[in-house]
Amino acid sequence: TIAFWDKRYSGESMAFGAGPNEFLAAQRSRFRPGMRALVPGDGQGRNGVWLAEQGLIVDTVDISPIGVAKAQALAAERGVTVNAIQADLHSWDWPREAYDLVASIYLHFFDADRARMHHAMLAALKPGGLFILEAFNPGQLEMQKTEQSGGPKTADMLFSAEKLCADFSSAQIELLEECVVDLDEGHRHKGRGAVTRLIARRPV
Repeated sequence: TIAFWDKRYSGESMAFGAGPNEFLAAQRSRFRPGMRALVPGDGQGRNGVWLAEQGLIVDTVDISPIGVAKAQALAAERGVTVNAIQADLHSWDWPREAYDLVASIYLHFFDADRARMHHAMLAALKPGGLFILEAFNPGQLEMQKTEQSGGPKTADMLFSAEKLCADFSSAQIELLEECVVDLDEGHRHKGRGAVTRLIARRPV
């Protein structure tokens, strides 16, 4: 998978654009300078760099060395600092109770790994910490026939609201919805997409 993502992130362009995910950016009023944030699977750094621009202290993790290098370059270009870590999230030593915010944006796992990864993200939050997720739901398989909005090609990597409700049963869920959105995030996410959105808090 390192080779897969390296190939996707090599070249001049930003695969998913250089701006933040719209759903994440829409939560801006929840963020405060000095908050600690983790963005797992941040690719070329678009979301982590944007959070750093809001004054947050940001760690990002990605499996691709090329993605990590591009994240560092984007941060330098924007005049902010991001601690970009190259690691495989499946074997990474996840911090515990370290973050005020964890943002999982289009980070897809197979069903066999999904719950464990989501539990690790929740455990990485301080009590009262905020979790934000946007990912494709199973309806995306139909969307892919007519749209260029991307996403995994198999149902066992797509997140229904039902799956996320189970994964985050120990959290306080503030928002959980499946909806169709217009994506304009680089050349990889363009057009209508079937997504699931989640906002949850780790209980105090």
